[in-house]
Amino acid sequence: MDCRRAIRAYPATVSGDPVAFSDELEAWLTSDNPKTLGALGAVFAENSFAVTILLLMFVPALPAPTAGITHVFEVITILLGMQLVLGRRTLWLPKRWRGRELGSLTTGKALPFVIRRIRTVERWSRPRGTILFNHRSTLRLVGALYVGLALAALLSPPFSGLDTLPALGAVLIALSVILEDGVVLVAGVIVGLIGVALILTIGASIVHFVRSLW
Repeated sequence: MDCRRAIRAYPATVSGDPVAFSDELEAWLTSDNPKTLGALGAVFAENSFAVTILLLMFVPALPAPTAGITHVFEVITILLGMQLVLGRRTLWLPKRWRGRELGSLTTGKALPFVIRRIRTVERWSRPRGTILFNHRSTLRLVGALYVGLALAALLSPPFSGLDTLPALGAVLIALSVILEDGVVLVAGVIVGLIGVALILTIGASIVHFVRSLW
């Protein structure tokens, strides 16, 4: 699969420089287009997997109460990751999920916040190890990482905050695909694995302590 950046939904600047991903995302957010998962996938074309997963997993990556909506996002991420593992080129979601609105929490708070964070990464990020992102095997591996990290976040003890690091790892991995930056990919894997390790250790201790109370 050719993972090079697809033709953008928004034109390049007058100077001919490509539009930054953060600017594209902001343009989509402030446009009149419906803020659904289906619309998001249509706008960002071949990057639809990475962009959708980035936005889905950024919500559980926030150290803030999310009223359980993150579990839905994590389940959808697992489904999308499995599609990458199977080598799908286009994103598929059930009709009900395609039409699901991202919600005010995501569009009103999470997305503006993630756009600012993406711009921070874009300041120092540049294409590195781009050859990795042009191999189907890399995307299969990335899909497996999405599945593992989303599953870890989903199974982390409730209200423990341990889902934050696995979710952040998935966000960084998705951003690395969009920016074609191997350094960001490595950072995402490291952050995600640290999060999984914390869930296996601290999370297990929390579960053991709660069980001992009964």
